[in-house]
Amino acid sequence: MADTRTQRRRSGGRAGAAARRGAAVIDQMPWNPPINIDHPTEPLPPEGVEAIHDGAMRILEEIGIQFLNEEAIAIFREAGCTVDGDIVRMGRDFVMEMVGKAPSTFTITPRNPDHTIEIGGKRLLFGNVSSPPNYWDMEIGKKVPGNREMCRNLLKLTQYFNCIHFAGGYPVEPVDIHASVRHLDVLYDKLTLTDKAMHAYSLGKERVEDVMEMVRIAGGLSHEAFEATPRMYTNINSTSPLKHDHPMIDGCLRLARRGQAIVVTPFTLAGAMAPVTLAGAVAQSLAEALSAIALFQYVRPGIPCVIGTFTSNVDMKSGAPAFGTPEYMRATQMTGQMARFYGLPLRSSGVCAANVPDGQAIWETSNSLWAAVQSGTNMVYHAAGWLEGGLIASPEKFIMDCEILQQIQRYMQPELCATGPEEIALDAIRSVGNDGHFFGIQHTQDRYTTAFYQPFLSDWKNYEGWEVAGGIWTAERAHLLFKEIIGSFDAPSMDAAIREELADFVARRKAEGGAPTDF
Repeated sequence: MADTRTQRRRSGGRAGAAARRGAAVIDQMPWNPPINIDHPTEPLPPEGVEAIHDGAMRILEEIGIQFLNEEAIAIFREAGCTVDGDIVRMGRDFVMEMVGKAPSTFTITPRNPDHTIEIGGKRLLFGNVSSPPNYWDMEIGKKVPGNREMCRNLLKLTQYFNCIHFAGGYPVEPVDIHASVRHLDVLYDKLTLTDKAMHAYSLGKERVEDVMEMVRIAGGLSHEAFEATPRMYTNINSTSPLKHDHPMIDGCLRLARRGQAIVVTPFTLAGAMAPVTLAGAVAQSLAEALSAIALFQYVRPGIPCVIGTFTSNVDMKSGAPAFGTPEYMRATQMTGQMARFYGLPLRSSGVCAANVPDGQAIWETSNSLWAAVQSGTNMVYHAAGWLEGGLIASPEKFIMDCEILQQIQRYMQPELCATGPEEIALDAIRSVGNDGHFFGIQHTQDRYTTAFYQPFLSDWKNYEGWEVAGGIWTAERAHLLFKEIIGSFDAPSMDAAIREELADFVARRKAEGGAPTDF
């Protein structure tokens, strides 16, 4: 689709005219993290919840979890768990006591307190795509390795869209920056281009310590103020089946001791790294997550922890991961039911297996996002921009996904379900009666500008009108918006002294070598 039509319109259209007039590129919904007003979908009967819980507990008691971290092993031994080499077995009473110490809700306060987020309860939060090594946009027209400019542009989208509530990991890996200092450059970009809640990769003590210090500096905080309330978070994945590695546990222990939030998300693909049955895959995922949460609660009781789900299935013909499937949706709903059983906030994802921003990408992502809604998810990772099972980030897909996110946000506004006299509208119905229409009556005139969701990307013209306007397909429209947003982007303000201190820290840590790597 990146043909002459796209080239012809690249500087034109409604968005281009708005930008040239100095207006906003799009008329988007305001920052307002939604509250999920729907009852969650609960596919498990009470006996099903008990069966999966018992399965998870028996995994912990009888099979055990491998912890490739000497400090964690010593802590479990101190706590009275059974340790056999690096295999830890723990009783259900210990696990439930520890998990019971985790708060059901908490807040993360970034450098801009107006973007503070509450995690837990019925709050529904969306984050950007995180960690793909590759990038695709319509101008390039093919899959390419990520670089810093691509990463910065996706961070600009993260800041620009009000329906993105937290900044996840790197929206694309800038592989043009050496791994030893990549975290320093990307966190500098994240903290200067965005002012939303920050993430740290738990990949070695240097990276975690550096990110905590950079977040502290960017917030203008003392060490005491930084540790008094969560200012950032990390997400770790277990190494399924039944294993936690050294750097991720190490990073979480460091964050826990300084009062920062932790998300534990096993990546269990049914039929590959977990049983082919959904109940077995969910039970295994819960065991892996709860074992780590129990560790962190023992070290610092009450530290904010979120249980994550990334249980999906593989294509049994090829072994490739599949996302947005019926099985993914049910596993997400089941895990949501179990998260409520344990009193923990839930993280899931807006994911797909599609390779380009086409119809498959949208139906799989929509399935994933609505599964998040149905499951009572609190943090939706990868909610905008994800392709190829997490191997590609795309700005067109990011913008297309934000249209879905805004529609979910609108869907959750309680006024849509209001039933007062003005909403029942008997006087309006009486005035129209059995003839005429509602377009011109005062009841409609008073409400027509706000009555319905107004899309920024969808095209509601009929075919002839769409064709006369140039016949621009959805991904093309998204590409044009991407260019307009990046071209008119204004970074959030930051005190000049803080920016200088942040830059000095990055320069010093680079001079010291950053984080060790194996190359």
